[in-house]
Amino acid sequence: MSDPREARLRLLRSANVGPVTWRQLIVRYGSAEAALEALPMLAARGGGRPPAIADPGTVRREIARVEKLGARYLFLGDDDYPPLLAELDTAPPALIVRGRIALATGDCAAMVGARNASAAACRFARQLALGLGEAGVTVVSGLARGIDTAAHIGALAGGTIGVIASGIDVAFPPENAELQERVAREGLLIAEQPPGTEPLARFFPSRNRIIAGLATGTVVVEAAPRSGSLITARIAAEAGREVMAVPGSPLDPRAQGCNLLIREGATLVQSVDDILEMLRPIDRRAVRAPVRPFEGPPPHDASDADRRAVTALLGPVPVSVDELIRQSGLAPALVQTVLLELELAGRLERHAGGRTSLAG
Repeated sequence: MSDPREARLRLLRSANVGPVTWRQLIVRYGSAEAALEALPMLAARGGGRPPAIADPGTVRREIARVEKLGARYLFLGDDDYPPLLAELDTAPPALIVRGRIALATGDCAAMVGARNASAAACRFARQLALGLGEAGVTVVSGLARGIDTAAHIGALAGGTIGVIASGIDVAFPPENAELQERVAREGLLIAEQPPGTEPLARFFPSRNRIIAGLATGTVVVEAAPRSGSLITARIAAEAGREVMAVPGSPLDPRAQGCNLLIREGATLVQSVDDILEMLRPIDRRAVRAPVRPFEGPPPHDASDADRRAVTALLGPVPVSVDELIRQSGLAPALVQTVLLELELAGRLERHAGGRTSLAG
């Protein structure tokens, strides 16, 4: 009997198949096996060559490596997949995890900030994380230097989740190897990339969306205006989550990002109580509807005229899918079908905030 994980991983590891496309293919074809068979046809409709489909042997070796590392997969749609993360349109189709998976289904707060943070900010982040843990809130961060490290250390006793931009077996920065192992043993360690993957720059924004997606709210402690921490805060805001920031001196460049967030409407944080007030105004779990990631409209086949209409509206500047639907006058399912075909053909790029552009 074949391993049911293989087809889902082969689809995910195939060229031009990102999180949005993976989910749409499962909705459209009902299974990863059927979606894999349809990839060449869809890419041809999008005007491109068939994408390179992941080799079964490579996928089997990855699965064996994950098991040898004492880790396991969580697939979108599994019962124990983090429910808040599943709400994101760009939710990872597969996570590789070590540790206490239940931490990702309880109350979570993300805490992020500068790598070159001041000693005072690190101390405050550690105190906030400790207080959140004592209140039963799991702290999510990215195991980077500075604020992330302080947040994990403060939260270890109460529960912490580390999300990394590398494979589950790669520690970055190297000096956090022991901390990363402690997070995996005592809390929960999450990776989206296959084992052995080095933490390349392009993986960090993807890591940031997982941090924001796991949490009801994100707290930023010291951040420059163009930092990854602000990307995490923006993703949280776009997902309808709470955004909070610790104010700092206007003379300190490391505080400018936090002060900017507060000016734009983020909640000012001076204590653990400020965070808890935003995370628990009501019992969110009592009113949150269950997530059904593979429910959607029935599949629609696009005509050549539909493809021309949507492609004509695309260019090098990212545009929202909603705007494409409005300007084309086509049904949302038809527009999504054309975008799916274009992406599989290698002609489309997807961007944050549900925007798309023609590939450069």
